[in-house]
Amino acid sequence: MRIPGGGGLQRKLVEQMEEFQQDLKTAQKELDELRVEAEAGGGAVRAVASGSGELIELRISPDAVDPEDVEMLQDLVLAAVGEALQKGRQAQEEKLGGLSGGLGIPGLL
Repeated sequence: MRIPGGGGLQRKLVEQMEEFQQDLKTAQKELDELRVEAEAGGGAVRAVASGSGELIELRISPDAVDPEDVEMLQDLVLAAVGEALQKGRQAQEEKLGGLSGGLGIPGLL
């Protein structure tokens, strides 16, 4: 169905969608390249994640390895990884949250 006189509106909408797609690709690339890190146990465990939510690196200090207290090491690993992934999610929200505003469609992202 064609809207009389709507050609300009349709063209503008298509241009906005193309711009949105390009902005989204750029933002996703930036998030893939972004590195966020978190530490637990005063630096005994360090986790690095990407802005897209992928765990990239996990470092455990030899001092943190105590065969008598494996549970503490597990807790430190979970804390560092959890915080790094949370920072990645936060970066995603900041980067992608503003994109939907340009289309005038609330709640798109």
